[in-house]
Amino acid sequence: MTTIPSHKLSVTEKIGYSLGDLAANLVFQTLVTFIAFFYTDVYRIPASSATTIIFTCGILGAFVFNPLIGLLADRTRTRWGKFRPWILFTSVPFGVLALMAFSTPDFSPDGKIYYAFATYLLLMFVYSANNLPYAALSGVITGNMADRNSMSAYRFVAVMVAQFIIQALLLPLVLMAGDGDKAVGFEKVMTFLSIVGIICFLITFLTTKERIVPKPEQESTIKEDFSDLFKNIPWLIMLTVTVMVFITLALKGGTYVYYFKDYADAGQIAIFLDDIGFNTFIAGITSVFSNFHWPDDPATSAFSLFNACGIILMIVGIGFSKPLADRFGKRDVFAVALFISTLFVLAFYFFSAQSIGLMFISQILHGFFYGITIPLLWAMIADVADYSEWKNNRRATAIIFSAMIVGLKVGLTLGSALVTNILDSFNYNPDLAVQAANTINGVKLAVSVYASIPFLLAFACMFAYRINKDMEQKIERELAERRNAA
Repeated sequence: MTTIPSHKLSVTEKIGYSLGDLAANLVFQTLVTFIAFFYTDVYRIPASSATTIIFTCGILGAFVFNPLIGLLADRTRTRWGKFRPWILFTSVPFGVLALMAFSTPDFSPDGKIYYAFATYLLLMFVYSANNLPYAALSGVITGNMADRNSMSAYRFVAVMVAQFIIQALLLPLVLMAGDGDKAVGFEKVMTFLSIVGIICFLITFLTTKERIVPKPEQESTIKEDFSDLFKNIPWLIMLTVTVMVFITLALKGGTYVYYFKDYADAGQIAIFLDDIGFNTFIAGITSVFSNFHWPDDPATSAFSLFNACGIILMIVGIGFSKPLADRFGKRDVFAVALFISTLFVLAFYFFSAQSIGLMFISQILHGFFYGITIPLLWAMIADVADYSEWKNNRRATAIIFSAMIVGLKVGLTLGSALVTNILDSFNYNPDLAVQAANTINGVKLAVSVYASIPFLLAFACMFAYRINKDMEQKIERELAERRNAA
């Protein structure tokens, strides 16, 4: 293994790397939050068909595209390294397909289903080809775990910026850009976001460098890669954890828009927004910028502000992540913070339709504790790659990182498919102004009880995860000694 052991990552490189996640999350967060809503309420695809599209394409992406890209990326040889070229050459296709997936060509009912299936499948493929090498890149930029923790913090501030843009602003921007026409608005907004994403990917390519390069004798065969992988208990645990985490994120994230549209009391929302000064704030902006027309719908405003509050507190939580992990170890901090955050997700089932303030308080507290876990999940995957090298004296970074992308895609697929499946099971009808009581109960269950179960299972997995603080330090020390000796 050849490295540059004395190199310390610059702020420029950390920011440059983090912009890649900003770009990817402009698409990913849109999928998590709006794909179900886009299919059912904008493109008018039946919920049952949307479930099939999301599930089938997501599973193909996870179990076919991901392993293929992982194997190819680990065997890529260019003057730019293994992983950076993938980011460069997928940047434009990623942007184009993101726009196509949220476009609404005027096809027949069956034609719409075929179009949605084709664009979603291609988007899943290019997402794998871009994001898996991007994730693996963090494992070869530096071998220093403290620097890696710092880079993860930068990275997930960028994630939170993207999440804020999408969850807090996208729906109002769609309504403003389309002058109330959601289909037109989605196309205009996604065009802009796609261009921004392409630029960010190019900056990531230009500002990063791969420093951990396997020596020829450390190269492995495909058989050895998979043999090492399935003997790696921490990898299997983190794969399970990642699936569970992203099921919850997709399930609750995709259902909140229905929770505010169909359950929360519109009159109480209007009073709440007035009491906290939100309406006065929007009126002030409108008086300064005459072309600014914020949507009048209280549910849209509450949904956007609700997401914004959670994201801001997630960013605060990220700030606590590194010092807590340095003191107590990633595993223990991740487990405790995840468990506490779950309690505030579960609480949503018990709020009345009039308890708007309690909804916001619970979201804020959930956001803070979940924010602590965000950088740790990815940093723990990098630790698993080090663990594999430490145990087997072979490094296969991309195939290890495929755990995260497989888990992310499976979780996103199952969670998003559950949204449309639950809506279908509880007889959701997008044409009704007021949903049936049974449908509303299904929405409540989805954002609370059902969404809490995967988080709790992920918490339970941490009891079997062996890489605590002492083992982290031992692996880092012994790998550094081997690399220096080499």
